[in-house]
Amino acid sequence: MTATPDLVPAPTAATPELFRSVFRRHAAGVAVITAAGERPVGFTATSLTSVAAEPPLISFGIGTSSSSWPVLSEAEYVGVHILGEHQRELAATFARSGADRFGPSTDWSSGPEGVPLLADVSAWLVCRVVTRVPAGDHRIVIAEAVAGAPAEAGRPLVYHQGRFTALRD
Repeated sequence: MTATPDLVPAPTAATPELFRSVFRRHAAGVAVITAAGERPVGFTATSLTSVAAEPPLISFGIGTSSSSWPVLSEAEYVGVHILGEHQRELAATFARSGADRFGPSTDWSSGPEGVPLLADVSAWLVCRVVTRVPAGDHRIVIAEAVAGAPAEAGRPLVYHQGRFTALRD
């Protein structure tokens, strides 16, 4: 097979705008990460990754400018919530800067290790933070699952092209 130069766009410098544009085309599952502090904190994450099954490790990224970072930077445990397609508004609430994420519209309770657990999610884990790795203006958090439940069957919520959406057949 021969390469056809016209099929590959000319490269441009890797700027933050180019990077965002490329990753808007990458569909990602949607999760909400929570932690207990003086007040509970949480944020919407599309960077959740299964790292290993033995031991059961996950990772996610969080910006150091995030309002949740001060609590997450010291939290020993975090909650990981996999959202279903019916939870677009919940995802938007936890993604919105300045939102009252644990206000009256959010159904939650204190779970194992005091971690805030959201109701009606597709699945959840409570994880013990193992390490936080510096990565530019973010930190990659690696944590080991210590408890959890696959609560509901159904289609996952997906983030693609700058919006929350659902999988289609």
